[in-house]
Amino acid sequence: MTINHKDQNDIIDFELIKSFEIEEIFNNRPINRLKNDLKVENKTNKLNNLKREIENIENCKLKINASQIVFNDGNYNSQVMLIGEGPGQKEDEIGKPFVGDAGILLNKMLNAINIKREEVYITNVVNFRPPNNRKPDTDEINKYSNFLREHISIIKPKILILMGSTAMESLIGKNVKISKERGKWKEVIIKQKTYLTMITFHPAYLLRQPDQKKYSWSDLKEIRKKIDALNINLDS
Repeated sequence: MTINHKDQNDIIDFELIKSFEIEEIFNNRPINRLKNDLKVENKTNKLNNLKREIENIENCKLKINASQIVFNDGNYNSQVMLIGEGPGQKEDEIGKPFVGDAGILLNKMLNAINIKREEVYITNVVNFRPPNNRKPDTDEINKYSNFLREHISIIKPKILILMGSTAMESLIGKNVKISKERGKWKEVIIKQKTYLTMITFHPAYLLRQPDQKKYSWSDLKEIRKKIDALNINLDS
C-alpha cells in the first residue's frame, strides 16, 4: 500500500518499510546516546566545579600542609561508591585516594568479591592530607561534610560503602561505635534521596589489627550479595 502526499517527492512506500526491520528504521539509539553524553558531560562539569570549590577552600589547616588535593578515583558512573578517611603520604604525592599500603589491601578486598577497583568510585571525607597522617578532627570532618554530601549527590550511587569511623562520623554521626554498626545495611538521606549504606572497617585499621579481617570479610560478602540482588552492573 502506498500513501500519496501532496508533494510526490515525499511518497512513502509502506510496503518497503515493512521489508526492513522496524528496529533499524525507528531506532532511538542515537537519541539515547545523546542523552547519555549530556548526562556524562553534566556529571563531569559538576565534579570539576566541586573539585575547584574544594581547592579554593579557605581557613583550612589541612590544605596548608598538603601538597595537592586528592579528589577521586575510579568510575564516576559506577553505582557503588567507597568513602575513606583522608589522604596519606602516598596519596598526597600521587593525587589519588587509596594508593598506599591501605590501597593495596583495598584492591585485594575488592578482588575477593570479584570487583575491580576501576569498577567502583572512590573518594575520602577530607581531600587534603592531615599532618602526620593523623585522623581528621571533628571540626575538619564537619568542614568537609557538605562537600562530601554534594559529591555523593553528583555520583548518585545505589550503594555507599563507608570505610572507617571518619566516614561513618561524617554521614551517620559521632555517637556511634563502628564495632557495633559495621556489617549492617543503613539508609542515609542526602538531598531527599536515600542511599543504601554499609559501614565497614578501613583497610588501614585492618593492617594494624589483622585479626579484624574476618569481620570485614563478612561485610564484603554482604556487599556482594546486595550488588547481585540489585542487579548492579559494574561493567557499565
